[in-house]
Amino acid sequence: MGNLQGKVAVITGAGREKGLGEAIARRFASEGAKIVISDIGEVKGKTAPEHGVGQVSEMEKVAAQLRQEGADVITNICNVLHEEDVENMVKSTVDHFGKVDILVNNAGIGYLFGPLLETTQEEWDAVLGVNLRGVFFGIKHAAKQMIAQGDGGRIINIGSQASKSAFKFTSAYTSSKHGLLGLTRNAALELAEHNITVNLVCPNHVTTGLGSWQNSFLAASRGLSVEEYLEQLKARIPIGRVGLPEDTANACAFLASAESVYITGDSINVSGGEEYH
Repeated sequence: MGNLQGKVAVITGAGREKGLGEAIARRFASEGAKIVISDIGEVKGKTAPEHGVGQVSEMEKVAAQLRQEGADVITNICNVLHEEDVENMVKSTVDHFGKVDILVNNAGIGYLFGPLLETTQEEWDAVLGVNLRGVFFGIKHAAKQMIAQGDGGRIINIGSQASKSAFKFTSAYTSSKHGLLGLTRNAALELAEHNITVNLVCPNHVTTGLGSWQNSFLAASRGLSVEEYLEQLKARIPIGRVGLPEDTANACAFLASAESVYITGDSINVSGGEEYH
């Protein structure tokens, strides 16, 4: 332990209990990193419903639990759709901790699913906005700070199996995650000279709180019970189980560490063998 000792890590979309962001924060903290838990902080209608966002009270609960485990943690309210919010997130991190070493672009919309022909412009714009534009803002402002510091850095984008394969009823989501693969590769090329690595982590289905909603939606869309859907899902995965938040967190911890210094522009599958290209 201690691979991230003294490092400062900003994790967006980390304000949900039992979510990917919380698991990544906990893993980083166990390695000695100082943590910024960021999320939107409030429900904002159909495109940011209660089951999809980290509200202030939940963010603070996540942070308090990490502090009880010995972590140095602050919270930050940030709507990644707004560039000023993202810029301020980086600035407030530097004001408090003095630097930014690691950014995990975890904030995303994974709940506006539905048939392609019934998808509205509002839904499309929301998904592409958060999942792609929000990551662009994060890369832009974190990288500027890392370049100014002169010590390099690590940027980790959270993609999906949908970064590489398509799934029915997820046209906007799949498009955004495919786009994120291209953005990751391009950012890696441009930032390599500054010793900043940029990589993409691509989990398959993970039953977080949001994942439970996805289970219900996707099972119903196929005329299955949740139990039947999960059994079919597990049957496709060579390792024989769905992903855990800790699986993704472990991959992120490696990419954030010094051991990954020669890996950039890559997309790492965390799928139990379900996705292997």
